[in-house]
Amino acid sequence: MYCAAGLKPPVEAIRKRYETEYGISIQIDYEGSGTLLSKIKIAQHGDLYLAADESYIALSQQEGLVHEEMVLARMQPVIAVYQGNPKNISSLDDLARGELRLGLANPDTVAVGKITREILLKTGDWDRLYPKAKVLKPTVNDLANDIKLQTVDAAIIWDAVANQYPELKIVRVPAFENQARKVTVGVLNSSVQPTVALHFSRYLSARDRGLRSFGSFGYDIVEGDTWANSPELLFFSGGVNRLAIQETLKEFEQREGIKINTNFNGCGILLGQMKAGDIPDAYLACDVSFINQVEDLFDRRYDIATTDIVILTQRDNPQNLQALEDLTRDGLRLGIPNAEQSALGRLSLSMLDVAGLTNEVMNNVKSQTPTADLLVNQMLTGSLDAVLVYKANTANVTERLSVVPIEDHRANAIQPYAVSVNSDHKHLMYRLLNTLCSTSSRQRFTDVGFRWLGDPEGQK
Repeated sequence: MYCAAGLKPPVEAIRKRYETEYGISIQIDYEGSGTLLSKIKIAQHGDLYLAADESYIALSQQEGLVHEEMVLARMQPVIAVYQGNPKNISSLDDLARGELRLGLANPDTVAVGKITREILLKTGDWDRLYPKAKVLKPTVNDLANDIKLQTVDAAIIWDAVANQYPELKIVRVPAFENQARKVTVGVLNSSVQPTVALHFSRYLSARDRGLRSFGSFGYDIVEGDTWANSPELLFFSGGVNRLAIQETLKEFEQREGIKINTNFNGCGILLGQMKAGDIPDAYLACDVSFINQVEDLFDRRYDIATTDIVILTQRDNPQNLQALEDLTRDGLRLGIPNAEQSALGRLSLSMLDVAGLTNEVMNNVKSQTPTADLLVNQMLTGSLDAVLVYKANTANVTERLSVVPIEDHRANAIQPYAVSVNSDHKHLMYRLLNTLCSTSSRQRFTDVGFRWLGDPEGQK
């Protein structure tokens, strides 16, 4: 693991405990975040990158170096002085005084140096303070030690690092307020053991493991997941999504080293289970109407895909069905999903109601099922002439059956994803969301008849 030097005290405590618990040796390179990023680019080797500022992880992702990321804590730049503040420093102006010995972190290689430069350029103070610096150090720890030894009078460092030195006093100034940065760990694409790397990352970011150590060293920690050596999760999904996501779920399980217990069913049935107290860690519904009814159980929803309602007929459409009105023909053997058990059934019934066709169409209904795949199976046996299903249900049968589009703006459903407010593994389930939104996953959605709606980031 490449780790920002300012994070060494809590990380060392966590590493020792983890190695004792799991017998896995962790080799750590401590330097400035920028220096480490340069090393990673050159070496193309390693498992994890723990940066003091999330911008380095974002840059790593842009350059294809990092896959998953997990936020651990927040740090804010502050002016640090020797205990008692002997030079009476209270502002940025005081740092420019002629006799004062100022220390700064290298802005090209150290996270706090980079942030200091960004902030002071905006305030107009960089050009007068940067030349004033007596020392330009390669790590934030070097600056903290310089203040401790009183070789400098003041330095700009992270508040969490200053908290670890009883000899130091923090001076807060307006320019640095509300400028916190996220301590973030990323799994490197160069890792040859990503499941083990993710295991340690989850340990680092667990509220009852790694985050306790960060908190004890004065870091402003995030609300992490509960630790589990091999988490076992419950995932509800409307049946229409099965073909699009089943391979992605398997890949996610294998990479993360976890177990996902899936429940694919009609959304009406899943809704009943949730109202009875069976709450999943995450839910991918067939349509937004079935997540809105339990929105108090979940964080905000992310609409990731949509699919159309279509008429599925026997091969070459022998009845020449072209529109909803044609479903009223005498003698037609029709199948529709159950409106109480499925989103598709409810949407179909609503569409027929608006068109004024409900009674006539229902006279031809010979089968009502909780999921559309059961209707497709009945079509394959020849027991029905036509059914109302999602286009996404027809991906594997287009050579044996015919699909007729419906010209109605109501003939579609939106598939939303949401994480339970009470899940002990929220961050893990949001990583699953990111995986479902990956390029390979999107392709699986479109291959089986969905249209992509957008990335989670764009919906925040």
